[in-house]
Amino acid sequence: MIRRRRGRALLPEPPSRLSPRDLLSEALSGILQRPGRSVLTMLGTVLGIGAFVAVLGLTATATGQIGERFSLTRATTVTVTDLPRTDGTAPGVNPPSSFPADADRRISMIDGVRAGGVWWPVPGAPAISSRPDGPNEGTGLSVLAATPGAVAAMEPTLTAGVTLDEFVQKTAQPVVLLSEAAAKRLGVSRLDAQPAVFIDRVPYTVVGIYSDVQRQPGALLGLIVPAGTALERYGNPAPQPERGAQGLVSTRVGAAGVVAAQLPLALRPDAPESFTVVPPPDPHSLQDGVTSDLTGLFLALAGICLLVGAVGIANTTLVAVLERTPEIGLRRSLGARTGHIAAQFLTESTALGTLGGLVGTGLGVVTVVAVAAAREWTAVLQPATTLPAPLIGSVVGLLAGLYPALRAARTDPLTALRSA
Repeated sequence: MIRRRRGRALLPEPPSRLSPRDLLSEALSGILQRPGRSVLTMLGTVLGIGAFVAVLGLTATATGQIGERFSLTRATTVTVTDLPRTDGTAPGVNPPSSFPADADRRISMIDGVRAGGVWWPVPGAPAISSRPDGPNEGTGLSVLAATPGAVAAMEPTLTAGVTLDEFVQKTAQPVVLLSEAAAKRLGVSRLDAQPAVFIDRVPYTVVGIYSDVQRQPGALLGLIVPAGTALERYGNPAPQPERGAQGLVSTRVGAAGVVAAQLPLALRPDAPESFTVVPPPDPHSLQDGVTSDLTGLFLALAGICLLVGAVGIANTTLVAVLERTPEIGLRRSLGARTGHIAAQFLTESTALGTLGGLVGTGLGVVTVVAVAAAREWTAVLQPATTLPAPLIGSVVGLLAGLYPALRAARTDPLTALRSA
């Protein structure tokens, strides 16, 4: 607009300006105008960012525990599968195992081995009962034959009694180790009276009860008898690889690869090809796979939470635009440009997103630390995940406020003033 005074033209008026300080002041005034609604609007972003930080933190923490357990157990376990010979065996008779009788001794002589031996499921489906003439109470229970070295490699947690030793192995004693599940099924709770269970109506003295094993989890639902006793009473293991004799070796950390390479030759120098050795998988690839799967799943959930928060901010900002239509008309009539109106509402929505991001980040960190402390884990929080979280809240608020801000900027001043 050009002003004239006494017939002389003056310079055009400069366009109105809105300083950043004034912009922040106006945005803060708009947020504090309805504090209750602002808090509820911010809640969606708080939940979204909190879920984002907590999910990534808990995923990293849980993955660390998986990696730790893997390195302690899986990385120290080597299995050997027997490929039994069939030549010279009568039809219908299981061939002899390729494992030598002194397999435990040969395995223990390899440097890096902590314990190792041979085990297999007893052929057939032996009937298990707590009385000599009682019904079969062992449905779902398995009978495993194992050498003392294999039992030691399983690392059972004994709750009563003792484990198997070389004496019961060499003399084929009728003794048995019961898992806790089998002991409850058969009604065995104490060993001071030397209780016995019956396998195919043959009594076996219970010498120990275990509650857990570090290796071979199938033993948690079964009974373990000495391998010498099983050979004498049930014959050779089944020829199928999944039902045949297998070697189980516990190694020191870092020695599994070397032990796996030496096992076939140590067991059978004359026929090392009789065995298939399975070393532990690479812990890094397993951990990366677990991390990728968990992170992808939980990030999708966190993304849904952020979307809900963005919709909440957009809805509230749009409602605020409709409520403040007269104010918008008054500002436009006093010289405010469309950019000023849009910037004000964008600043309000961005400020709500930023505050929600800060509060959500704090809640997410507290959640990770609390869960880790409750489970006695080591909390893992990556700075690359935690530090950008408030910025994500700002971006969510900015994007959520785009449409309401544009709608406010396009409001016709005359129409807005008539609605006052």
